[in-house]
Amino acid sequence: MRHTVVRRVTALSAAAALVAAAGAFLPRAGHTAPPPPARVVANADTAVFAGGCFWSMEKAFEHVPGVIDAVSGFSGGTVANPSYEAVGTRQTGHAEAVRVLFDPARVSYQQLLDVYWHNTDPISTNGQFCDHGPQYRTIVFVRDAAQRRLAEASKATVQRHFTRPVTTQIQDASPFYAAEAYHQNFAETHAAHYNAYRVGCGRDGRLRELWGDAAGGQGH
Repeated sequence: MRHTVVRRVTALSAAAALVAAAGAFLPRAGHTAPPPPARVVANADTAVFAGGCFWSMEKAFEHVPGVIDAVSGFSGGTVANPSYEAVGTRQTGHAEAVRVLFDPARVSYQQLLDVYWHNTDPISTNGQFCDHGPQYRTIVFVRDAAQRRLAEASKATVQRHFTRPVTTQIQDASPFYAAEAYHQNFAETHAAHYNAYRVGCGRDGRLRELWGDAAGGQGH
């Protein structure tokens, strides 16, 4: 959808105010409990996706049938155990990401890829919705040849949906670091602040432009 300059400025101003209100609520660095440990479940598998704001990506996956756990964090960088503030400086190389623990007997990796694409803007470079910068780039981190094969085929299918190039990267998995505890389940534990952020970002409207009725799909 094309917007006039005036509408762009107005929309971005409103988004900035709402995002600032949401961000102002975040606890100060150094005053949070450690993030939750990864859950251990027999026969479970893992997938890691970077799709912009990890609050939103965690929300997209955590209620998908067959998903055991979704953890917000960082991957793709060069610094061990980065903090949210350090990643925000764009000096660590990390992208905000979500680690998905899932039961492959109930939900396939292919289905998780479908959830991922329909909750992102894959033709945006170094940003998602109102979030801009390399820490918001989109990446599918693959842990083996099977995941890579499925991810590459899925990306090719998505590309046929668009005339512009799909900029989402597919990369070998690198260390994943869980974000601070206050970021985990943020969309549920701080619903008002998260909803203000999501509305201000125009996330749902953009997803509908991109995907129509399939926007925000959860793999059901």
